[in-house]
Amino acid sequence: MKIQDILFRVDSGEIALPEFQRGFVWNRTQVRSLVDSLYRRHPVGSLLTWSTGRANTPAHRGEMPVPVNVKLLLDGQQRVTSLYGVIRGAPPPFFEGDAGAFSGLYFNLETEAFEFYAPARMRDNPRWVSVTELMNPNNLGRLIGLNYTNEDLQQDAERYTARLNSLAQIADVDLHVEDIAGEDKNVEVVVDIFNKVNSNGTKLSKGDLALAKMCAEWSEARAELKRRLAKWKKAGYNFKLEWLLRCVNAIITGDAVFSALNNVGVGDISIGLEKSEKHVDYLLNLVSSRLGLDHDRVLGSRYSFPLMVKYVESKGGQIRDARERDRLLFWYTHTLLWGRYSGSTETVLSQDLQAVSQDGGGLDKLIENLRRNRGDLRIAPSDFAGSTIGARFYPLLYMLTRIYHARDWNSGLELSAHMLGNHSSLELHHIFPKSKLKEYGYDRGEVNALANFTFLTRESNRLISNENPDAYIRRFMSQNPGAIESHWIPTDDPDLWKIENYRDFLTARQKLLAEAANELLESLNSGSLAASSRIGDGEVAIGGAVNDEEHQILLDINVWVVGQELPEGEVGYELVTEESGELQAVLDLAWPDGVQEGLSQPVALLIDEDAEIESIANQAGFRVYTNVESLKRYIRQDILALDPAAD
Repeated sequence: MKIQDILFRVDSGEIALPEFQRGFVWNRTQVRSLVDSLYRRHPVGSLLTWSTGRANTPAHRGEMPVPVNVKLLLDGQQRVTSLYGVIRGAPPPFFEGDAGAFSGLYFNLETEAFEFYAPARMRDNPRWVSVTELMNPNNLGRLIGLNYTNEDLQQDAERYTARLNSLAQIADVDLHVEDIAGEDKNVEVVVDIFNKVNSNGTKLSKGDLALAKMCAEWSEARAELKRRLAKWKKAGYNFKLEWLLRCVNAIITGDAVFSALNNVGVGDISIGLEKSEKHVDYLLNLVSSRLGLDHDRVLGSRYSFPLMVKYVESKGGQIRDARERDRLLFWYTHTLLWGRYSGSTETVLSQDLQAVSQDGGGLDKLIENLRRNRGDLRIAPSDFAGSTIGARFYPLLYMLTRIYHARDWNSGLELSAHMLGNHSSLELHHIFPKSKLKEYGYDRGEVNALANFTFLTRESNRLISNENPDAYIRRFMSQNPGAIESHWIPTDDPDLWKIENYRDFLTARQKLLAEAANELLESLNSGSLAASSRIGDGEVAIGGAVNDEEHQILLDINVWVVGQELPEGEVGYELVTEESGELQAVLDLAWPDGVQEGLSQPVALLIDEDAEIESIANQAGFRVYTNVESLKRYIRQDILALDPAAD
């Protein structure tokens, strides 16, 4: 089929994009290479479409003016989108992505090179011709005429005219279109074919398949799911679409595997989504007001939520018994600490869903499943020996601070919910200053030890600055008695506050933190946690995100990446073994599917991490960057294919 005919069918809606396809992810280099290959009449591969028949057309992107038979584009989206954008000068109807990837492509009449518009080199240079302008039949004659009227071009007019004609005739190039048709070609069969064809790209997940089935019956499904996710993101919690689908699946079917949705109707799915939203709201209120986990960075154990929404549903939408509520939070906290759902999520979730579906003792069975895997559920001092804010025990440290109403050292006031606004947010404080520890020779893992962290107001953190703890601890103990101790700082032996005794300080504080954590968890399990430990008013609102210099770097780079029309990275990405869920490393910021999803290798940004973590990430296939500028340079040059001079 000729390229111009393919584009005509896109315009008419006869070729559309299925909902389960990812958006446009090509960069300028790939677009430029495609047009260059077509200009030189090199092969660019075939397209794969799926003839659905009007009656059974799954949800797709773009308008459809009632064509007889819609063909959904399975393989070739990036090429068709690029050609449509370059030839038409606008994105196709189904477009999702960065139009800058195909806008402003120019052709050099002399060198036959394709480049994107650069004013310094191309302005007032008649040898640079806009490819989009040339592709408009009304402009071809005018551009050819320039060869004969422009003195700079006259001597090469015949050669340039041939090149312009050859470029314009790209629209007449035939691309082979392989079509999948037949009543037996249902969504499952087609997705399997898609994954085989795209063996080197991003495969469809089970969640993608579930969404495809859902959209086939309910065209608004994706929009409705995204609306809920956007609401929670505004409230400070980032969830993925597949996560919400698991919540819906758990409520409707009581199962973990998506195939359970096969015979579920639109009405039930819609009801399941409404219930999921309601129950997730309830649970976020609960973990925020009862545990203090009031923002995304400390939430953890996201895949325990499908289990919990099912449990809440079985209780009529609310857990009215205080002891039962706290025991559920006890279970949730342990799933967070030990990464229960970090490995084979479906397998573990199926086991736990089966436990809560049994009559009587569902919560006991959940806790029993934890004990079977972990044995003793008590916290050991060594559990606080980890480093970096991405460690699984970081949320527990924050939880202890909130629940036990730790006090600010300078003001003496409790670090309570009303102090967590945008202008008075908590900041992460290194008890022993990082710079002093590094000067003394401690390694990065020790410098960023979890037991060296606490939380203070911005004012107190700035006041202390780089001061040694053996100076400021004495001052604050005198100024606000009990405030230092409320952070589990060892005070019996002042020698522990000296820089040379830092390792002994860590050991002593780990012990105090473990004792406090066990007291908290035991009170949750027994239902004896005091009502006064409730935090805040229980309304889902943007949490008091704890600020620190390194985390702000991660937030800023994510904002920059999203500004380039690329997906944001995952902060605190857990690199685990798939089967066991064993934690290998926590990566500060990661794109496990690549910054250019499916077309580039996984990428990680590590800020001030040990060489061991960098090695683990490299072995797992990640392209590792240790500073922001090198990551930005990679994105500009390799992903966006921008001119290096732009740096």
